[in-house]
Amino acid sequence: MAKYLAKRILYLLLALFIVITVTFFMMKMLPGTPFTNQEKLTAAQLTIMKKQYGLDQPVWQQYLTYLSNLLHGDFGTSFQFENQPVISLISSRLQPSLLIGAQALIIGSVLGIILGSLAAIHYNTWVDRLATFISILGISVPSFVLGVILQFYLAFKMKIFPIALWEGWRSSVLPSLALAVSPLAHIARFTRTEMVDVLKSDYLELAVAKGDSNWQVVTKHALRNSLIPVITIIGPLTANILTGSMVVENIFSIPGIGEQFVKSIMTNDYPTIMGLTILYSVIFMSMLLITDVLYSLADPRIRLGDTGGIESVG
Repeated sequence: MAKYLAKRILYLLLALFIVITVTFFMMKMLPGTPFTNQEKLTAAQLTIMKKQYGLDQPVWQQYLTYLSNLLHGDFGTSFQFENQPVISLISSRLQPSLLIGAQALIIGSVLGIILGSLAAIHYNTWVDRLATFISILGISVPSFVLGVILQFYLAFKMKIFPIALWEGWRSSVLPSLALAVSPLAHIARFTRTEMVDVLKSDYLELAVAKGDSNWQVVTKHALRNSLIPVITIIGPLTANILTGSMVVENIFSIPGIGEQFVKSIMTNDYPTIMGLTILYSVIFMSMLLITDVLYSLADPRIRLGDTGGIESVG
């Protein structure tokens, strides 16, 4: 286990280095300039500003300087906010985004498992068809469309939740629901498919023959074995939530990192783009690592191999 984790962390760092390098050079190809109202600046003022931010240097030199600063924990200073370090800018916006993302993942996972289990238990009935319809609808409707619908009915019409901006936990409910629908739909489909197969297994018939109740058969045997493959999609679903949060946060004017990411791209705020790209990459790669570890804990037949992969022992 220790060797596996060490190798995975090494791969994570290597992947992170590639992401940083590719993003840095692609970012430099963006059209436009990071300076607002550049046309009103004199040539001398423009030269001074470029020198202040190191933009007068060749791109390869800017890249090496950025890597050197990064190794010392310096993510640079935002171009959009004067004298605002990127690390403090991200820290101040992290809490709303983490709250919304975590709630969306929890809501989507719990309701998805319940919906998928009900569909499998009532296979080929109206419950199964209704659950399948909800799953297809959840996958088909983008989170930003659902966000607008929730905003109109639950905030504008019924005035249950704030329509936009950040007023505490209540402001996180609608964005979380909008982001939760996609993982809910995917997890429900996975759970249903796996549980239908598990419910047909011979060992469940043996459990029934031994006198286990239907509730015990489902919760002790069928559900546990059905959830093992579901764990594998948590990492990709986290990526969906991260990318979806960029649009949803803008719709609800949530002062989170997703909203800031979009604004930074529009204003060519290079240091903030790089800082947020690194943060998103670390979160996504960490979720993949956690998923692998959870997978081995959920199924004793699976162990984390020293070669850096997942091995079956049964």
